[in-house]
Amino acid sequence: MSTLIDTFIAPPCHDDVEILYQDEHILLINKPSGLLSLSGKNPQNSDSVHYRLVQQFPGCTLVHRLDFGTSGLMLVARNKAINAALCQQFSQRAVSKVYTALLCGHLQNDQGVIDAAIAKDPSLFPRMSISTREGKPARSRYSVMARFYYPVVQGASLPVTRVKLFPETGRTHQLRIHCQYLGHPILGCDLYGGRLLPGTDTVPRLMLHASALQFTHPVSQLPVNARHDSPF
Repeated sequence: MSTLIDTFIAPPCHDDVEILYQDEHILLINKPSGLLSLSGKNPQNSDSVHYRLVQQFPGCTLVHRLDFGTSGLMLVARNKAINAALCQQFSQRAVSKVYTALLCGHLQNDQGVIDAAIAKDPSLFPRMSISTREGKPARSRYSVMARFYYPVVQGASLPVTRVKLFPETGRTHQLRIHCQYLGHPILGCDLYGGRLLPGTDTVPRLMLHASALQFTHPVSQLPVNARHDSPF
């Protein structure tokens, strides 16, 4: 059995975690790009969403995570019982998530479905892989919002497509690897082809933002429809 070694050291993140809503049971936050969701095993990676929030809200726990480079809506539980109730919603796929992304190139179709199983591959760590034999089922939908040209360096520009992404499952790196599988990686994605085209090394971040989250409040049982506009 091979041992996985994570050598990633996160650069300092100077952006704040924005609290969009809070009550005695939950927090809804806007996570900045460039901040870990949970602190890493390496002590140099202690800063994270959870590390910051627990200073102000002792006992809070993350219900789900966003990748380091992804920004946007995250749901946080104020105690273990609330966490369990919310995790059940996620596991039963009762939570609806929408992301906004910029994809490299102009997509031909205005909407579509990506159905491709995703597997862990120790030889590729930290990347995942598409594998029909070893992978777990994964399905994402996309809808095109706009096609335009993104300025990079010295007057050059790249064709990009702004899309809404709808993950129907919740696999690690699902949207990033599915977009690569589609042939249009997310702009700025270092793991899955979003920094290979000329000029993409100047893109400031991963162009992926969690822009909508629908769930049922675990105590009031009222539907919550949270939205946060993409910063790009």
